[in-house]
Amino acid sequence: MNPLTATAVGKRYRSRWAVRDCSFTIPEGKVVALVGPNGAGKSTLLGMAAGIVRPTTGGLSAFGTPTAGRTHPDVSYLGQNRSLYHDLTVRELTRAVGSMNDRWSTDRVHEVLGLLTGVDHDAKVGTLSAGTRTQVAIAMALGRLPRLLLLDEPLSDLDPLARDETLRIIMTEVADRGTTVVMSSHLLTDLREVCDHILLVDEGRVQVDGDIEEVLARHRILVGPAADESSVEGTLVSATRTARQSTLLLREAAPTPKGWEGTEPDLESLVMGYLRASRERRR
Repeated sequence: MNPLTATAVGKRYRSRWAVRDCSFTIPEGKVVALVGPNGAGKSTLLGMAAGIVRPTTGGLSAFGTPTAGRTHPDVSYLGQNRSLYHDLTVRELTRAVGSMNDRWSTDRVHEVLGLLTGVDHDAKVGTLSAGTRTQVAIAMALGRLPRLLLLDEPLSDLDPLARDETLRIIMTEVADRGTTVVMSSHLLTDLREVCDHILLVDEGRVQVDGDIEEVLARHRILVGPAADESSVEGTLVSATRTARQSTLLLREAAPTPKGWEGTEPDLESLVMGYLRASRERRR
């Protein structure tokens, strides 16, 4: 069974669709970069996958089981609000969260916390920095021994060293336990180091879905004379232009024409191109 499958899923809040008609399948063992602008529907999509947000249309399933109204026992979810008991110490929190889960490994929590810098097990959670609280929350999520880990902006509160520590822990989880990870973030450089699959969402819809290497290979960035764009063949995703030069992001491009330079985009260039195109459509 695939860890996560969406079938024409949508979520509407009053008159606004946060997610609409999204279909995709996440293969097992992948680390997925869930990317898109603010308000694209990423958090809503993760909430539906975790079973805490009910879809308006369609549905999602984790390992073949519908997620609406319940969190699958093989799934761990960490939302942006990092819900923790601030009056408990880290040690007390570990016991409390363990008592609420049928499958739980205190040893795994201690192992993860032991890999982090500066986590005091006897400090109250509320006294910890925002970054340290995030790391503690990730340790609690891994204590459930998930097969699918859903992380909503897990790196946003972390300094560069803490981000590196956290990404290493996530990659160790994938390597040792075969965990599938879906992680939303705006930090594209960090995502590129660990992710092998991309799910780009904008305006509530999936724009790009696939293994990163394959997706990048299907796109080209062409730079050439602005007066000669008619010689370029392929599906135009986005363009930036000056009076003399055009820079084009193309999908399924034909061979680069004479007078143009063509390169394969990196992840940041690809995502920025699609977001730029979305902004132009909304104007």
